[in-house]
Amino acid sequence: MQVNHTVLANGLRIMTVERPQTETVSLGIWVRTGSACESADINGISHFVEHMVFKGTAKRNALQISEDIENVGGQTNAYTSREFTVFYAKMLKGDIELAIDVLADLVMAPTFDAGEMTKEKEVVVQEIKQANDDPSDIVQDYFYETAFGNQALGRTILGPAEKVRGFTADDLRCYMGHNYAAENIVVAAVGNLQHNVFVKMVQERMASLQPKTKFVKDEQVYTGGLFVKQRDIEQAQVMLGFPAIDYHNPEYYTVSILSTILGGSMSSRLFQEIREKRGLVYTVYSFANAHTQTGLFGIYAGLDAEQINKYIPVVADEIKKICNENVTDKELNRVKVQLKASLLMALESSSATAEVMARQQLIHGRVIPTEEIVARVESVTKEKIRTMAQQIFSGQPTYTLLGNLKNYPSYENLAKMVR
Repeated sequence: MQVNHTVLANGLRIMTVERPQTETVSLGIWVRTGSACESADINGISHFVEHMVFKGTAKRNALQISEDIENVGGQTNAYTSREFTVFYAKMLKGDIELAIDVLADLVMAPTFDAGEMTKEKEVVVQEIKQANDDPSDIVQDYFYETAFGNQALGRTILGPAEKVRGFTADDLRCYMGHNYAAENIVVAAVGNLQHNVFVKMVQERMASLQPKTKFVKDEQVYTGGLFVKQRDIEQAQVMLGFPAIDYHNPEYYTVSILSTILGGSMSSRLFQEIREKRGLVYTVYSFANAHTQTGLFGIYAGLDAEQINKYIPVVADEIKKICNENVTDKELNRVKVQLKASLLMALESSSATAEVMARQQLIHGRVIPTEEIVARVESVTKEKIRTMAQQIFSGQPTYTLLGNLKNYPSYENLAKMVR
């Protein structure tokens, strides 16, 4: 993959991969900011900004933003995570300038009209209520809050409704002024385009972007602990967590392979032991989330509340096994093939390629060559996996339960079980 890279005078990074054989272009603006960059009094503002920029700019009202893209058959959307906010589009190759004009307009010239803000606040409040009504969704928020305590990383992405309803246009402008700076942004495009032409398009629209941010991200420190929420629902939600590693740790792919072997696929240990052999759950999986300064290893299951006392000991046994015994050659080789195939398949998608290179540039300051990633995956050994498992699972657990709970292992007993 040949990546073209230009840095404007203000520090804005523009990256492209030219694929002249295709008929489309995927492009976007990646901003290194999200809920982990918010103080408690503005929790939810990153997500609300993402909504509000689509409600009108200096050049377009909300309907025009949608129609300008959809009238030519294009697609546009956005999302907010804990550490990123992204605005993206996919267009036919002849409409790339229209797409970057719209996306740049969203970032550079939102109006934050008072009437639109009033309406959109209630839209976001409905989104918050919808998330709260979904047990498998809200338990993730409880999980992060328990794992990271009263820190920005532990707060919800959507924010509490009362905070959202209190935001002013000045709050949004101040937040964007502090966070939406050239050093925090990558503009990326993949498809049928010419790099130099695209750079000129971006430069004409974003050269005036301020160079530097005015925000210092809060420290991210894993704490762990217990959270229990009684709720009259059919299925209990149970999440176990442990401290993991950040984006920059050289053992990033060791943790990824560990998670995949333990609970990342249908052939994983947890899926086979808990669902296939015992029939205790419909859904069980593990995951490893990396962040700027820390990480979180998690295990999720949805199951009948009366099965929790059977489920937890089985998970604990699988944790102890992977800490005390080397994984098999068969498991390790299978997961390495899975990860490499997933990487190569993703790079066939223009949207996924743009996402990968923009995120890598913001996180690592460079795009990591595919060959280097494959080599790092191949370098993971059984001994590294066992050592990393011992490191992760020796940490203070996070234990989060939601549902019609009657009897379940205590936090103290859980901590003893996994040792």
